[in-house]
Amino acid sequence: MISRLKSTVFLCIVTVLSNGLISSAIAQVTTLSRAVRTAENSEPSIPRPEQERAVAQKLAALEKKTGKKPNIVWIVVDDMGYGDPGCYGGGIAIGAATPNMDRLAREGLRLTSCYSQHTCTPTRSAMLTGRIPARTGLIRPILAGDTLTKNPWEGETSIAKILSDSGYYTLLTGKWHIGEAVGMRPHDVGFDEYYGYYPAQKEITQSLDPRRYPDLVLDKEKLAAYQEMGMGHSLVHGFKSGKTTEVSKINSTDDMGRADRVLSDFTVKKIKELSQGDKPFFIEHCFMKVHCDNFMNPDFPGLSASKFAYKEGVAEVDLLIGEIVQAIEDAGQLENTFIFVTSDNGPQMDGWPDAGYTPFRGAKGTTFEGGIRVPGIAYWKGMIAPGRESDGIFDLMDMFNTTMTIAGAKFEIPDEIYIDSVDQASFLLHDEGLSNRECAFFWIGTKLMAVRMREYKWHMKVVIPQSTHLYIDMSILVDVGLAPWLFNLYIDPKEEKPVGHRRNAWLATIGAEAKAHLMTFKKYPIKDVGL
Repeated sequence: MISRLKSTVFLCIVTVLSNGLISSAIAQVTTLSRAVRTAENSEPSIPRPEQERAVAQKLAALEKKTGKKPNIVWIVVDDMGYGDPGCYGGGIAIGAATPNMDRLAREGLRLTSCYSQHTCTPTRSAMLTGRIPARTGLIRPILAGDTLTKNPWEGETSIAKILSDSGYYTLLTGKWHIGEAVGMRPHDVGFDEYYGYYPAQKEITQSLDPRRYPDLVLDKEKLAAYQEMGMGHSLVHGFKSGKTTEVSKINSTDDMGRADRVLSDFTVKKIKELSQGDKPFFIEHCFMKVHCDNFMNPDFPGLSASKFAYKEGVAEVDLLIGEIVQAIEDAGQLENTFIFVTSDNGPQMDGWPDAGYTPFRGAKGTTFEGGIRVPGIAYWKGMIAPGRESDGIFDLMDMFNTTMTIAGAKFEIPDEIYIDSVDQASFLLHDEGLSNRECAFFWIGTKLMAVRMREYKWHMKVVIPQSTHLYIDMSILVDVGLAPWLFNLYIDPKEEKPVGHRRNAWLATIGAEAKAHLMTFKKYPIKDVGL
């Protein structure tokens, strides 16, 4: 076992350049890091051998009892804010009750330091590959008009492929947003089956809504040019064999409003079918809501107290989560199914009031807490003790290694790639589990922006809005100045007052973690795919 950093290291006071390399002045510091590296191409983690042994025995006992591997269900809501579910301070208090998410949190584990990437494509790719988006090239959504220089999925292995090769039936339902071209679709990269939409809601409906986009919808020339870009508006059904069909097309905002009901009905149907078979299943259910533009489902009028479209979306998503979990229970699979509920990033405030809520600074598009701290609820009846809460650091890309461990699947890391994921199965499943992750690293594109270590957050670059709520449409990305901005999130969760030179002795040690992280990119570099 190779120690990640000795107790004393030589720290570079780091300046991150646009290519991710480092220039430095050297100072000697002591590190707080408890993590160790077990292989050159895998992320260091905190050793917790007793916790890991206990959970391995727990999983083995369950498999002996059931005679099969456990099912795994990821539920990903699009752009839901940390503060939207009731169990995170929202719910009834902000006009959209979320009884089903609240129940899962109450009867499972509620993570309070669960982290995403700053936008959807980076998060979704990181969860599936276990790799920081800069390493895969999937650093932002692939949009109409983009020309890629290579397929970012070349050389990547998704968790869906690993599980499929290990005897699981793998299904993705709902939003994809990680490439529409052949070779980049869900059923091209490891999923046995796909049923959903390639892009986000707004990309589908902006050519259908003359109220919001009259200059596009009512202008025949512009509309024709937009339609020629080839954005997929269809519900797609694809299989690993390559067979792909268009089931239906979104022709109105009412169609979009009903889309999540159609998708959840499909997932419920597949749960019933797959539960009768011999194979365990892995389902990633990705809601279209609550990414703007939100349109109320005309079949569910007035679900929320607020009645605003975004809140109606939150209430509907919660209702459908309840139906998916109920389907698992009705199929007799609840005690053999690991369920994880999260959001792919913070709220997209640029669409306000069609946007969520976070108590933190920032929003989608930033690496302040409001952009990357998201709900994380782990539920497994009989395997996760009810009522657990933890502030242990959990990165959504940890779902890659964690899911493999839960499934008992093996993956040999190719020498040419680096896995940034950490196995957190023992953290989630032990009754008193502690996080195995020491640090979380936050990037925008090819730039390292910030590091979270214990209760500290260290910023090297920041995104600053130039007007209220405009964290994407009217913001600037800037270096922080003479010293990194260091916040103690326990005393300043809104990241308003740096404490580096006044109340903290560990500014340099977090810099050491950043340096060690960046050094991995020398051998395992950034992948440029034209984005």
